[in-house]
Amino acid sequence: MTHPVILRPLPAAETPARHRPRWALVAKRTIDVAGAVIGLASLAPLLAAIAVAIRINSPGPIFYRGVRTGRGGKPFRIFKFRSMVVNAEKIGSVTTGKDDPRITRVGHLLRRHKLDELPQLINVLLGNMSFVGPRPEVTAYTNRYTKEELAILSVRPGITDLASLEFHDLQEVVGSASPEQVYRSDVLPRKIALRLQYVRQRSFLGDLRILARTLRLVLAKPLGKH
Repeated sequence: MTHPVILRPLPAAETPARHRPRWALVAKRTIDVAGAVIGLASLAPLLAAIAVAIRINSPGPIFYRGVRTGRGGKPFRIFKFRSMVVNAEKIGSVTTGKDDPRITRVGHLLRRHKLDELPQLINVLLGNMSFVGPRPEVTAYTNRYTKEELAILSVRPGITDLASLEFHDLQEVVGSASPEQVYRSDVLPRKIALRLQYVRQRSFLGDLRILARTLRLVLAKPLGKH
């Protein structure tokens, strides 16, 4: 039996030591909004094609709207193209393992090329997310953050970050035997360390480097394989 998870708010005293000037925060938000608008407009044909493919391939909604923990510990619903069967979280673990039978045929292709993440441009436009920032986690994990780790929630979560680069093929890392256990014991601690590193060292140039590395990784994957 599962129990409801209560979010812990982020105390003001637990923000990271590094202070960013207001102009830098305004500039980052301006770039986020402009990039999201341009991205959604230019990618509209691709987004529409993916939506049709999802609808044809399996019954259910086009989008997955899972709850994630945002800045200040506030929950929000993330936009992702649905890559798994309906109610996947109720018939399996939170972590998706290698060759997970819940992933649809179209979902394999979307996940391999990170196309399922494209709708998060909507989250960026709404202000829930940024292009670069700590990837948002489920509340079951963020509720276990230590006082130090709560600093991760002092910034907007992002579409990509240092942890996304290191674990760009997460399903291969966690395997198929016990993906949830492997994620909790081996992957999550490393992700948290990388997220804290980002919060403490974040900069405009650093964000550009993360974006560039992310694009290289996505474009380097051969089409049609999983």
